[in-house]
Amino acid sequence: MDELTVKDSNGNQLHDGDSVTVIKSLKVKGGGTTIKQGTTVKKIRLTANNEEVDCKIDGMSIVLRTEFLRKK
Repeated sequence: MDELTVKDSNGNQLHDGDSVTVIKSLKVKGGGTTIKQGTTVKKIRLTANNEEVDCKIDGMSIVLRTEFLRKK
């Protein structure tokens, strides 16, 4: 079984519990809000997809694409 490798926009490997910074303002589908550039997201969780991570922002559970994240 291959281990899942998840990398941020700069190629740094991400792990469960890492903190990341959003590098581009993103509109939340169905939420009507925007995650602003520079927002710090703590305690990310890896998903089965190596291009997505699960996290909580302002109490909302959101899936973010790794291409818009930078490891802190």
